[in-house]
Amino acid sequence: MIIRPKRLQRGDTIGIVSPSAGIAALCPRRLQRGISELERLGFKVVVGKNACKRNEYMAGTIEERLEDLYEMFANPEINAIITTIGGTCSHQLLEELDYELIKNNPKILMGYSDITALHAAIYQQTGLVTFLGPAVLPQFGEYGGLLPYTKTYFEAVLVEAKAVEINSSDCWVFEHLKWDIEDNRPRSSLPNSGMKVLKSGCATGRIIAGNMGTLLLLAGTPYFPNMDGAILCIEDDEEETPASIDRYLTQLRQIGVFRQIHGLVVGRFHPSVGFQHQPELLRDMLLRSTRGYDFPIVYDADFGHTDPLAILPNGIHAELKATDEGSIAFRLLVPAVEQ
Repeated sequence: MIIRPKRLQRGDTIGIVSPSAGIAALCPRRLQRGISELERLGFKVVVGKNACKRNEYMAGTIEERLEDLYEMFANPEINAIITTIGGTCSHQLLEELDYELIKNNPKILMGYSDITALHAAIYQQTGLVTFLGPAVLPQFGEYGGLLPYTKTYFEAVLVEAKAVEINSSDCWVFEHLKWDIEDNRPRSSLPNSGMKVLKSGCATGRIIAGNMGTLLLLAGTPYFPNMDGAILCIEDDEEETPASIDRYLTQLRQIGVFRQIHGLVVGRFHPSVGFQHQPELLRDMLLRSTRGYDFPIVYDADFGHTDPLAILPNGIHAELKATDEGSIAFRLLVPAVEQ
């Protein structure tokens, strides 16, 4: 059973948590900009008591990170939860996570990257729709606030409760400015050529969206999402290489994911990964890993580790149409939140 959380309304309260890395402790100005942007958009903000803790590569202990999640889900005054950033260790929380508490107090949970582990596990264990989307530090804390394309999907998906079409952005941004040091201006952008068709076709299915490397950490556990009939939306970060992406795709094949899904949408990779000037590398590995299967495949979509980015709701039915002529239609069939 799918549980859709209630939509956001102006004046609602958003809770901020750090279930993985403790980067918020190192970037107080960036965090405050993210908070100010949420307030400018018309929301109240509550920061978890442990959200700015730092323990090596973690934002506090397992118990501290769980405490913040529990307080946000249990508090009826909190209407949505947005993570500060990803990291490497949100899957540490999955064994102790109180899924009944979450199921009985459904609300928006949004973030990306390593937060994929929470999205997948919560959706799989409770049926609650979770949202792969902007986080506080990287997107809401951007100089000048949310980029227009990101803001459009934040408003349309979470506030206006629309069954949106996921279109391509007009531009994309990959310039890096050190947070709290160099990020005193808008980052430069480039024209975006948009999503591209690798295999044509038409598919409908539930969206399963996330970071490939994090998702595959859950393979063989009770937290790996059911892929049967899904439209799988995968991406990864700038630290990967063509070889590591190839390994992930091969693992998805060998654990049977490509035998189960109805469609595949691949997010745009950062130029440092190595596909930007050799796009045939990505096309070849996608074709190789999906050989023998017949479902539509599109790539260079605007989600995950790219800016700006759309919001993808786990568990919501969508339609993907891709033609041999290169036209693409990717849309939600129902709103991701309740009115």
